Amino acid sequence: MKRWLLHTWLIVLLLCAATKTMADERLKPCPESPNCVSSLATSDKHRIAPMSYGGDRAVARLRLLTVLSQFENAAIIEDTELYLRVTVTSTVLRFIDDVTFFFDDEQALIQMRSASRSGHYDFGANRRRLEGIRQRYEQQ
Repeated sequence: MKRWLLHTWLIVLLLCAATKTMADERLKPCPESPNCVSSLATSDKHRIAPMSYGGDRAVARLRLLTVLSQFENAAIIEDTELYLRVTVTSTVLRFIDDVTFFFDDEQALIQMRSASRSGHYDFGANRRRLEGIRQRYEQQ
């Protein structure tokens, strides 16, 4: 009986851990440098609010894809039911930023992260990008 109970608790703990880290795996933590923002960040300098979709994930995903298609310098690298990974290339210096969106069905939120691949400062470009995407998303 004790062994069965121990195995049950172990399975429950593993499932909880897997659920909790799913978004974390999709949205890597921001480094200490100021060229990254994430809706899962705990520090104010990196924190940005997630987007709410409050309804059907498929509709929200289509809305987000429509918004992303308006950016000429954005390329969708990975597109799954719950996850979008996009690269954005700057016009002048051709720097590449990685932008990630994760659809959190439990909270009906789109968790998001944008980070520069190189350099230290981005002069707020990643934050402005995600806020611009949010604004266009909400206008649709």
